[in-house]
Amino acid sequence: MARPVLLDTCAAIWLVNGDPISAEGRAAIAAAQTENLGIYISPMTAWEIATLAAKNRLQLTLSPEAWFDALLGLARVRLAAMPPKVLIASAALPGMPPRDPVDRIIAATGRAFGYSIVTRNGELMSYARAGHIDAITC
Repeated sequence: MARPVLLDTCAAIWLVNGDPISAEGRAAIAAAQTENLGIYISPMTAWEIATLAAKNRLQLTLSPEAWFDALLGLARVRLAAMPPKVLIASAALPGMPPRDPVDRIIAATGRAFGYSIVTRNGELMSYARAGHIDAITC
């Protein structure tokens, strides 16, 4: 059954750039679009994009703010909610959660709202294999 998806930062970059995404990732994104389930982006992705650009680790043709606005302008892409309960939950995730605070927030967001997380992040994929989140390799 199709679910709404939450793109991690790398998946968001690849989507905007038109970079190759796995068949499973493309199918999940397409299903979320066609069934109007939503493709969600964490507000933390805006911070990561700005940080990567500031450190010259990501070259953008737009300002980070304009780039993020363009991302949110894509069909069925929505900003994920980030209420305090998600931030609190990210500090007390079960099992062996990712070490990176942004990845923990993404995991907590996926758990709170029932999103499938589209990612290539090894720690998020390990966390999914342990049964704590639903993740799809992009």
